[in-house]
Amino acid sequence: MAFNMGQRAPAQFSFEAQPMQAQGPPMFSSEGVTNLSTEPKSDQIDHGVTENPYERRFSPYDFNGGTTLAVAGKDFVVVAGDTRMSTGYEILSRKVPKLHKMTSKCVLAAAGCKTDVDTLKSMLSIRMKMYEHDMGKEMSTTAVAQMLSNTLYYRRFFPYYSFNVLAGLDSEGKGAVFSYDAIGSYERVPFSASGSGQSYIIPLMDNIVTYKTRLDEKVELSIEETVSIVKDAFVTAGERDIYTGDGVLINIITATGITSELFPLKKD
Repeated sequence: MAFNMGQRAPAQFSFEAQPMQAQGPPMFSSEGVTNLSTEPKSDQIDHGVTENPYERRFSPYDFNGGTTLAVAGKDFVVVAGDTRMSTGYEILSRKVPKLHKMTSKCVLAAAGCKTDVDTLKSMLSIRMKMYEHDMGKEMSTTAVAQMLSNTLYYRRFFPYYSFNVLAGLDSEGKGAVFSYDAIGSYERVPFSASGSGQSYIIPLMDNIVTYKTRLDEKVELSIEETVSIVKDAFVTAGERDIYTGDGVLINIITATGITSELFPLKKD
């Protein structure tokens, strides 16, 4: 067929078979609806429908469980902590105490990350030795309480993963218990508990020690009665908390010194 110069030649079309790409389920987003390809790309790993990359996380902390409790009396303090150290659903040890003697009249009870607790204890010990060399005497319980607060606050941007309760006798010989948060805020309280079994023990102490949920007249507890209450509290916590068990180490702080008792708990 002949064409004039002014005429346009008809377009030539070629039809070639194109491979069909497998279409996955639609994904809805703010940019509209797109279909996800079910075929893995050459530079990616096929993780299924969403094609999300593998996630790897690292935490500098590890929660090793455990529970501590301290109850102040008129001229004594009873402080206790269980001996189980765990991670996840694994028991690492059944004989790791959570009580650390600071002075002849002061004990630190700490649960949480074992490595952080050890580091905190070492830091406090160094500062207490410096104080003893400079002043020629050991620190008072209230001074240790303030030093612990300062030490925790110094690490407020990368806190020690340690749940602390400090117990001892003050300058008047009265029982003193100090409760802390992670960055050093603290207060003096009649009792305090920390760790994985805290939520089981505190309501019990509210009823038996401070009478917050009772209308009858409050009675003053003796050392023997307080120790018995502490044992019952740990038995109760051990029934509900898998991180509390094996045994509870009890320290009794009086003007004559510190005595210890180990009370066995269930081991499952």
